Amino acid sequence: MFFYSNASEAEDIIIYIRDDVYEDYQAFVDGKDIATINDFQGKTVRRDVIDMILAQKALKLGGFNHSFKYIPGKLNFRNTKMLQQGKLLISFDSYWLSDANALESDIYISDAVIKKGEYVAGLYTSPKNKAALNIKKLEDLSRFTAVSTPKWRTDWQTLSQLPLKQLVAEDEWLSMARMVNLMWIDIIFMPFNSTKDKTFSMDKITLIPVENVAIKFDDSRHFVLSKKHPLGAQAFQAINIGLKKLREQKLITKAYTQAGFFVDRNKINILNN
Repeated sequence: MFFYSNASEAEDIIIYIRDDVYEDYQAFVDGKDIATINDFQGKTVRRDVIDMILAQKALKLGGFNHSFKYIPGKLNFRNTKMLQQGKLLISFDSYWLSDANALESDIYISDAVIKKGEYVAGLYTSPKNKAALNIKKLEDLSRFTAVSTPKWRTDWQTLSQLPLKQLVAEDEWLSMARMVNLMWIDIIFMPFNSTKDKTFSMDKITLIPVENVAIKFDDSRHFVLSKKHPLGAQAFQAINIGLKKLREQKLITKAYTQAGFFVDRNKINILNN
């Protein structure tokens, strides 16, 4: 995310970014100019990384010529408050429309980067959780626990409608992943990963998806920009121009497909269809 400090176009705009996303982003980009990246295959690419790349490409295509400097850290929902206050320009991690609409008095909402109905998530669990790995149909969920946060409205509403044994609330994403890795919780619903077997690995955490099943989140995702930030209106206009161009070039679909996020729905059972 951006922090504004009377920056001119010659100065970098600071972006605060979750450290695990930043590491994967750095490994994938590897010093390349974002504007030149049109192939999105790589070991560390995932939905969060693609969001970052597409936002920058869209801003540039729309004529927003500021450069960015990343500061990684353990970030949480306080960044939403900073957006509302005008201390942050934009979130490079897209928002559900339901979450963005709740902030509409303070933010601009971009055109959709992920359209309504396109977001399909895997049921990720510990490789040791053999029972969870055997989930085949919606009714099977009644024997298992899952974790999410009510602060993600679409996630929480969707998961609350599933016949889970229990839905546990936890606001920190990394804590969610650790709980599932340790088998304190059975399932976390995550975008499919780019690795060949869709496995997600980070530090001491390894999670794998239940084969051939998924959940659909019936909402769109958007970039949000602060209305109170001095560059907000300019960046908002630019990102929509750029997103339209990326959509016309079919780069949005290509990026999410190559990242493993968009999957062939003919080969997967969407449990809540």
